[in-house]
Amino acid sequence: MVVPFMTIYCTQQLHFSTGQAGLILGLFGAGAITGAFLGGKITDKIGFYDLQIFALFAGGIFFILLGFQTSFLTLAVGAFVLSMCNDSFRPANSAAIAHYSPPESRTRSYSLNRLAINLGWAFGGAIGGYLASFNYHLLFWVDGSTNIVAAIMLLILIPRTKVTAEVRNKGTELPEASSPYRDGIYLLFIGLVVLYAICFFQMFTMQPLFYKTQWHFNERFIGTLMALNGVIITVVEMVMIHNLEGKKHPLSFISIGVLLVGLGFVVLNLFPGVKLSGLLVILLITFGEMMSMPFMNSFWISRTTANNRGAYAALYTMAWSLAQAIGPPVGSQVIQHQGFVTFWWILGAVCATASLGFVLLYRYNYSRKATAQALVQSN
Repeated sequence: MVVPFMTIYCTQQLHFSTGQAGLILGLFGAGAITGAFLGGKITDKIGFYDLQIFALFAGGIFFILLGFQTSFLTLAVGAFVLSMCNDSFRPANSAAIAHYSPPESRTRSYSLNRLAINLGWAFGGAIGGYLASFNYHLLFWVDGSTNIVAAIMLLILIPRTKVTAEVRNKGTELPEASSPYRDGIYLLFIGLVVLYAICFFQMFTMQPLFYKTQWHFNERFIGTLMALNGVIITVVEMVMIHNLEGKKHPLSFISIGVLLVGLGFVVLNLFPGVKLSGLLVILLITFGEMMSMPFMNSFWISRTTANNRGAYAALYTMAWSLAQAIGPPVGSQVIQHQGFVTFWWILGAVCATASLGFVLLYRYNYSRKATAQALVQSN
């Protein structure tokens, strides 16, 4: 609930500048990078269960505390600490999904997890827009409370002793690369993910501000648009992934999805500021998201084993966190000095570049494997 309305909250309620609001969201990203790195290390060392419990409880408390901060400095520090706690959860959660899923259905497993996330996003966006129209502080209380409830549910529904025992007794098979930082293909993949994610995060940060200040949508309708993203994913994604999985290489689907997201941003410059235009933008970005993100997860998980999954998951999470740290501050500065029109064209161009990059990565990866197979056969 909080992040989609943070730029509006900072500028309209606390009277910060657009640049200050962008810096606050950038610190969310900086905290997320730190949290993801620590989360990956802790996951590989002690397992995913305890870290998830801690992250949910701590994140819930810090959400509530953040709602009491009104100065730029305290809000900035609070955003960093909150995000650090929240994003330490992500590598642990990714490792947990892989742990419970057989290899042949992992893409669908991650899609199922995204379905749950987006169902929560759908409710959160709609209810958040409704609450924000009355009192923005309610967003922090509700968001924090749901974190704490999730931690309690995890404690009740999944016994701790069974999970930790299974994680520690995993096999010792050797990974393709013992560390993600020595996996060249993966590092190229991560660089492209960062480019894409910088653009994608604008949907939740600068796009709501654009809707409010340029197209003059109210908070309830902005919340409805954000919620529609989650509703579409909840209804469509699992069926779509079930029909697409295995038919092409994941990188091929990713490139198509990234291009659709870029087209969604460009539409903001091409169509008038009416509700139907807002709907079209959400449809394009949402279908692009569904085409790209589940296959991003299946690509990185295919390069791991139980022994290094936390490190790979951490680097993948850090890519998104780095984008969250870079995107809002840079975006806010572009908007402040060049305006929204230039900003949306830039995002479209960056997405097109990233899409081409995924195509080239696929061709390079495919040719490298074909060469290796040919050498094996010749010997």
